[in-house]
Amino acid sequence: LDEIKAAAAAVNAELGVIDADVAAAIVAGANDVAEGKHDSQFPVDTFQTGSGTSSNMNANEVIASLAGEPIHRNDHVNMGQSSNDVFPSAVHLAALDQVTNFLIPAMEGLADSLEAKAELFRDVVKAGRTHLMDATPVTLGQEFGGYARQMRLGIERVQAVLSRVGEVPLVPVMAAVANAI
Repeated sequence: LDEIKAAAAAVNAELGVIDADVAAAIVAGANDVAEGKHDSQFPVDTFQTGSGTSSNMNANEVIASLAGEPIHRNDHVNMGQSSNDVFPSAVHLAALDQVTNFLIPAMEGLADSLEAKAELFRDVVKAGRTHLMDATPVTLGQEFGGYARQMRLGIERVQAVLSRVGEVPLVPVMAAVANAI
């Protein structure tokens, strides 16, 4: 949530609906939260019902407190945002981060290892199997090559959905733009 709050403040400042100094204070407070410096200020249970309003409002309160006067939790930190948008956006962005930075590299490492084993075992002949019966002989390398190919196809499938996961339901300045018109 903290990174969304920082980004929304920056956009709101660019649009001229909040002062640049106010935005900078919000960004600084949100960055402190992102670094885990104020984890003790978040007593709200992660597992909650609804749209995450409790967590969203908790973040607004903490960031506003860190930003200092005259920063207001709703009028500034939460400007143009709704829990119905912020919370799902945070989930999308967290998933995107984890898949991009951890899952795909792990899958690529596994695919590389399987390809190395396929090369290592390229001359090891074994009996192929079809439903409990021996079949045409194959090499263990061919078998591991099949595993590696499946992993590469899995990586492609995961990468194919990243653009959709990256679409977030948050329009952080919708209210600000509507007020400016």
